[in-house]
Amino acid sequence: MSEKKPQSTKAYHNQTFLNSKDARVLRILSEYLEPQSRFAQHHIEDTIVFMGSARIIPPVERNLMRGTDSGESELSLYYEAARELARKLTTWSMALDSDHKRFVVCTGGGPGIMEAANRGAADAGGVSIGLTISIPIEQFDNLYLTPDLGVHFHYFFMRKFWFAYLAKAVIVFPGGYGTMDELFEILTLVQTGKMRKPLPIVLFGTRFWEEVINFDALARYGTIGAKDVKLMFRTDSVDEAYNWIVAQLVSAKAVGHPGPTL
Repeated sequence: MSEKKPQSTKAYHNQTFLNSKDARVLRILSEYLEPQSRFAQHHIEDTIVFMGSARIIPPVERNLMRGTDSGESELSLYYEAARELARKLTTWSMALDSDHKRFVVCTGGGPGIMEAANRGAADAGGVSIGLTISIPIEQFDNLYLTPDLGVHFHYFFMRKFWFAYLAKAVIVFPGGYGTMDELFEILTLVQTGKMRKPLPIVLFGTRFWEEVINFDALARYGTIGAKDVKLMFRTDSVDEAYNWIVAQLVSAKAVGHPGPTL
């Protein structure tokens, strides 16, 4: 009786190959197709993106901590602002007459401002998205994003693609390198016309942004145009941010016309 030969492994089951540099394009493509499939299953048409620091903690936790830096104490107030703004926008979007989920809160899925926005959407009884990333300092899915809408990425550029592609508005709270990276990529897309859809951008926290980035100086030195400074709406008010975003979406007819344009 002849010995049965072992069956060859199909390429798409070959983990050694799939994890190799030769299959990198397949992994990149997977980070495009898998989220697209998941969003389609949940009838997600577009999003409102919240960006900001993972290090900002809720005021309640701040009060329990001793020796907290005064700057961190001040920034913790933005947690409740992000939560309330996300709640108001989710309540508004859920009241729209649509067969699809419109203007869904989307964050980086981790702690801090990201948790606050996902939490606000949950407060309103809505769904929300979390796009997490694998980094040495382990990120975790916060408890408030919709479980099946937590997407984990390896490639930063694919994660940022999904932030931008479905976004109909972007709200940027105080943050560090990651937040700056995301903000300036969005600003570059809008400035250069690569972002073909209207995209309202809110900078929340005027004192922080005026101290950390001098956009007026960039215009004064001529490295950006004077009109580029006006690509962002600056405020410290949840109600003002909410009213401005809704007005922008209505005036751009985004409310009646779903779908991404990038």
